[in-house]
Amino acid sequence: MKIGITCYPTYGGSGAVATELGLELARRGHEVHFVSYAQPFRLTTFHPGIFFHEVEMMPYPLFEYPPYSLALAVSLHGVTVEHDLDLLHVHYAVPHATSAWVAREMLRADGRDVRIITTLHGTDITLVGQDASFRPITRFSIERSDGLTAVSEHLKARTTETFGCEGRRIRVIPNFVDPETYDRASTDCHRKDLADPGEKIVMHISNFRRVKRIDDVVKIFARIAERVPSRLVLIGDGPERGLAARTAEEEGVGGRTTFLGKLESVAPLLACADLFLLPSEEESFGLVALEAQASGVPVVGSAGSGLEEVLEPGVTGWLHPVGDVESMASSGARVLADGDLWRATSAASRERAVTRFSAERVVPEYEAYYREVVGDAAHRLAAASGTAPASGDGAPGDAAPQGDGA
Repeated sequence: MKIGITCYPTYGGSGAVATELGLELARRGHEVHFVSYAQPFRLTTFHPGIFFHEVEMMPYPLFEYPPYSLALAVSLHGVTVEHDLDLLHVHYAVPHATSAWVAREMLRADGRDVRIITTLHGTDITLVGQDASFRPITRFSIERSDGLTAVSEHLKARTTETFGCEGRRIRVIPNFVDPETYDRASTDCHRKDLADPGEKIVMHISNFRRVKRIDDVVKIFARIAERVPSRLVLIGDGPERGLAARTAEEEGVGGRTTFLGKLESVAPLLACADLFLLPSEEESFGLVALEAQASGVPVVGSAGSGLEEVLEPGVTGWLHPVGDVESMASSGARVLADGDLWRATSAASRERAVTRFSAERVVPEYEAYYREVVGDAAHRLAAASGTAPASGDGAPGDAAPQGDGA
């Protein structure tokens, strides 16, 4: 199958998942074309079957803000025509699903067509889609997609509640990891460069937006450090980095907090971590929590979000109400101080990630859904022309699974 993928190329869960999905699809023999304004940050080397098309933006003084959405639509149209794509898989509803719809309308005007699948990742629904200026176009773009996926049941429910979409139209296909990449036992660790002997390493990775509650990360660590010798390692960057630094000084742990900035590969660092903190106000799934689990790192985070589908509370980590710094710190300090508990939690975390969220298990769910969406479209087209096969005669997509993929 020839598949076009559009995602944000910058650091973040949606871009990481979209890129890893494209790489896995190429390994399975598909032809994958990435279309975006820059090369995705995890697409750094040559891979057979992978192609990148940069969206061309026209500099023009009249445009104070260049219309990227329209430029993307033109690129998606051109790549689809040139490479005869079967499917456009866009990650993040606005503007990507909107641009894909415009591209498809352009194609239909030329007597061509292409299917569109939109994957919802979180803030496109919980933040951008909630804004009054974007709500109508977000709903329109979702409704015009031929297929819809969400990364968690939590996000599916939020989408249905927010936009009144039919829940049955949304297929839940969770995020995934490559167990070999996040194998603690076989990954070179930089522990001696991050902490002194005898210190535990507490880690947080994010884009440092307000929703991540970076000040809570630091406050939790400060309370853990009172009980267990430890060091906080912060990976990523964003608008709340300054707040994190100030909070560390106020809490008296500035000298025990290390900022590493944005890094393309976090697996070697997760292999060093003893505890991962993710006290976010909202997590639609929490890909980084899954990566931590795959690395055998216990996770402490916020309840009432998609994290409850990733973690098994009390077994692979602990979840507490948003803002409950004291309880999160108590859980973190307890697992760090108890070697037997840490080893059991670490092993259970790795086991859950490998058995439930491996690429080997999840990517075939996307492939089956692709066949279902493209096959259903072909069947409808044939029915309209009076040439559709009778039920049971092998119509495309008949064998596609109907489960939600959770």
